[in-house]
Amino acid sequence: MSHLLARRAWPFAVAIAVVLLLPLSARAMTTPALVVDMDTGAVLYAEEAGRPWYPASTTKLMTAFVTFEALAAGEVSPDTPVIMSEKAMSQESLHAGLSVGRAMKLQDALYAAFAASANDVAIALAQTVAGNEAAFVKRMNDAARRLGMTASHFENPNGLFDPAQHVSARDLALLAMTIDRTFPQYRPIFRTSRVVVDGKAVDSFNALLTRYPGAVGMKTGFLCAAGRNIVGVAERGRRRIMVVLLGATTDRERAERAAMLLSQAFDGELRPMGITLEALQNRPDERPEDMRMRLCSAQSRDYEAQRAALYPMGIGNRRSYLEPAQPPRVHTIHTWAVPYPVDAPLPQPKPLALN
Repeated sequence: MSHLLARRAWPFAVAIAVVLLLPLSARAMTTPALVVDMDTGAVLYAEEAGRPWYPASTTKLMTAFVTFEALAAGEVSPDTPVIMSEKAMSQESLHAGLSVGRAMKLQDALYAAFAASANDVAIALAQTVAGNEAAFVKRMNDAARRLGMTASHFENPNGLFDPAQHVSARDLALLAMTIDRTFPQYRPIFRTSRVVVDGKAVDSFNALLTRYPGAVGMKTGFLCAAGRNIVGVAERGRRRIMVVLLGATTDRERAERAAMLLSQAFDGELRPMGITLEALQNRPDERPEDMRMRLCSAQSRDYEAQRAALYPMGIGNRRSYLEPAQPPRVHTIHTWAVPYPVDAPLPQPKPLALN
């Protein structure tokens, strides 16, 4: 599949027709991929870019966007305390070692939620910004509509599995570009690859940040239902390129494929396809494929072998597009205890001009 669409001379419509004519077995091996020139919005590569998919922790890009808007509106400040609630600490996959009643500055919570992908902090951040999780999720969906993310719907701010929560590669790229252009002051958060919370180090799963020169973000995610997702950004000279991959099977596949596509874009092997990111068509009437049987069941070994044959980069003597790991960019967080429950002040309402 990837070899067919690698022939950049084909018009975009012909490439789509090839996908539709593939036998079912080949189509089943195809997962969404997208490469975009961030300066022009030109699409350099697209496979199933409008196909709905479970976002996993790439959901947190929308959590970031809503929080950045709240900061810009003066509803919260970088020093606003974010307190770990019981709801926050009831989330799955917690790695930061926090507990109910621990607090951190909102600026630090941004690093914990996005660089370290802390599911508990994402919930606490949502509660701080909007008063409760439901109100924050409404803002997420309102923002998705404003941005034209027509294949996206959100049910929570951290990306844990919900069958109603879905995005597309096209929508994630549009969201990431909007964040990058509108809030460049927060770029250091997305290029940070290690967060130390009260002495406990939590590393990002984005291998590009330490192993691909010029990588500056932005977010990975994993669920059995979704596979391994990434929205990756790298810069070389004055060029900024974004890659979105959804449904990768292993950490190696995700990182190597993303690095390969970035390298091909920077080297001029991927050229504009004659369509912009906004013009890519979503398929909102489809449902995301549930990858659990392929990735987290007795079928996983065979499926992983098939994917390794399709994307063998970095296996054995095969070329790797990654370099030896460099020291991580680190952000240090100190928390403190507060009485819990606590009557925290409600966020300030938005100015009317921003409604």
